[in-house]
Amino acid sequence: MSKLRFSIAISLDGFVAGPDQSEENPLGIGGKKLHEWATPLKVFKEMHGRASEGGEVNASDDVLRERFAGVGASIMGRRMFGPGSGPWGEDPWRGWWGDEPPFHHPVVVLTHHEREPLELKETTFYFVTEGIEAALEQAREAAGGQDVAIAGGASVGRQYLAAGLLDEIDLSIVPVLLGGGEGLFTGIEANDLQLEQLRAVDAPGVIHVKYRVGHG
Repeated sequence: MSKLRFSIAISLDGFVAGPDQSEENPLGIGGKKLHEWATPLKVFKEMHGRASEGGEVNASDDVLRERFAGVGASIMGRRMFGPGSGPWGEDPWRGWWGDEPPFHHPVVVLTHHEREPLELKETTFYFVTEGIEAALEQAREAAGGQDVAIAGGASVGRQYLAAGLLDEIDLSIVPVLLGGGEGLFTGIEANDLQLEQLRAVDAPGVIHVKYRVGHG
């Protein structure tokens, strides 16, 4: 069976977003610092349709390419797809990424409100209301035997982790202290979680550590 993989940037004090998250500042105070290592990279610019800008190539570039290799579908939460909650309305949000999202494969969005699939260039978003297991089943079918990635946010990753459905977690540990915000492992029972380190990569401004996830 294909693996379910989750990668996310995290501060030294365990937060994936800073305090006071809002629609205008979804990463909270200081949260943008968690991603400053990624935005200059060549692979990041390629994924976002800006390959002509070039970009930096270092150990992080290789890590990001590894994370997307062999992934046939992604899962994300409603807040990762866009702001707001409740019914989608007559002119529903089409995602943060414009008409050319960086995924280039099917994406399953967890939501409480039904919506028809949204087809954009090389990416189709499917909206699932039946919970995380139904979303994973649909994503695996769409992935065609390849792995499934959790694209965010942290709450979705925690749900799959708590349910024992997550196979790998890849943390990008950034040397900043946010002092509060959204903790990645909040509510996870420590005695039920086993992490086996698979690799560690030291790169400018970040350390990438991948774990195999087991449950006691």
